[in-house]
Amino acid sequence: MSARPSSKTIAAGVTSSQQAAPVVSFFDAFKFWLRLGFISFGGPAGQIAIMHRELVEEKRWISEKRFLHALNYCMLLPGPEAQQLATYIGWLMHRTWGGVVAGGLFVLPSLFILIGLSWIYVAFGSVPWVAGLLYGIKPAVAAIVLQAVHRIGSRTLKKPSTAPVLWAVAAISFVAIAFLDVPFPWVVLAAALTGWLGQRWGLRQFGHAGGHTAGGNAGRQQARAAQAGQDHAPFVIGDATPTPPHARFRKSRLAKVLLIGAALWLLPMGALVAWQGWGGALTQMGWFFTKAALLTFGGAYAVLPYVYQGGVEQFGWLTGPQMMDGLALGETTPGPLIMVVAFVGFLGGWAKQVLGPDALFLGAALAAVVVTWFTFLPSFLFILAGGPLVESTHGKLHFTAPLTAITAAVVGVIASLALFFIVHIAYRTGAAGTFASKIDFVALALVALAALALLRYKLGVIPVIAACALAGLAVRLTGLG
Repeated sequence: MSARPSSKTIAAGVTSSQQAAPVVSFFDAFKFWLRLGFISFGGPAGQIAIMHRELVEEKRWISEKRFLHALNYCMLLPGPEAQQLATYIGWLMHRTWGGVVAGGLFVLPSLFILIGLSWIYVAFGSVPWVAGLLYGIKPAVAAIVLQAVHRIGSRTLKKPSTAPVLWAVAAISFVAIAFLDVPFPWVVLAAALTGWLGQRWGLRQFGHAGGHTAGGNAGRQQARAAQAGQDHAPFVIGDATPTPPHARFRKSRLAKVLLIGAALWLLPMGALVAWQGWGGALTQMGWFFTKAALLTFGGAYAVLPYVYQGGVEQFGWLTGPQMMDGLALGETTPGPLIMVVAFVGFLGGWAKQVLGPDALFLGAALAAVVVTWFTFLPSFLFILAGGPLVESTHGKLHFTAPLTAITAAVVGVIASLALFFIVHIAYRTGAAGTFASKIDFVALALVALAALALLRYKLGVIPVIAACALAGLAVRLTGLG
């Protein structure tokens, strides 16, 4: 597939002094979202970095400012922000079905892969060569997160001398999450308040950092660049691109989306209650993961304690060690990290024999699908219902200044995630002896090499993951790690 959009152009609204913006066919978008579903490694930070590189820098389907505007909204929502961002961009480009396809294909490959891996896990147990591959993949994941910190931070924070408050917001957010265990919603609220006060006090960094100024200047700059002959195709959705008709707010449309969403929740839940009763395992999974989707903020790592408490301690769907193994699978498969819930559902369906002892796999797979449905349904509704409201705020400083500050806070939060990964990679579980003997220097070397490959030599995510996986396998087979 070509890295550039189609040569077809939008005729309406293009003057002779403007370079016509290209359009992307639904089929081309479908192919990209399908591919993304299989390469979206690295958790939310890595996935957002992949989308930014592909959609903003290479394909130029959406401009930097519009991308960050959508990302800021998704960061405010409960649920997987990377999947919601894909849904938002798909919806903005190709209406409701575009959003459904983009968000659905972000999840489905991971669901099928995790069902297969979960079956191998419960049927055959741990396999040494699989452990070796995972040993190498984890450092690659940490390097991908570091790359995301660099990419998003360099564009949002700019230079410390020009955006000192934003740098302070990022640093304070990092300390708050990494060392003080401040809940993520409080970090978001504090950042939003800082941004609101910043624009009230007339601080220019909140009008330019993070890409939240009105699109006119950027549009004129892009036009001048095109006239100067620079090798940059126009964005499909640029800074000055008007909001398409389907993305404009209408009360009737909002009511329709909410009614359809309610039906999509009530019908399967009602079917589960009629089939198994309120106390049935599948019914309880549906209700529990609906609450997890609605009541937890801050990404997968914020929801994991809640899932652990319910899945392990309250319902007994799996054990604590199994939960940790599921997290490792979630970290090293494409798709949102919160897809670990599919692993929880699979093991719960297997343990509870939801379709009887003669259909363990089918029952477990059904449980994984049920859990995935109720976990991700709210994410689609948040985007399809709230997207028009967010589009109406594009370029309005009183709304976007708080979101600029939130983006700065997100840089600190992602950096804390990178620290979390590196600390857990560096420490040898169960190792005895001196402090130095407990440090896994081989794993740290893999992190450094993967980061060098991504940041210095600009290698792709998949080659880096594959190389690290093979290196980890070699290390484990030779007994070096």
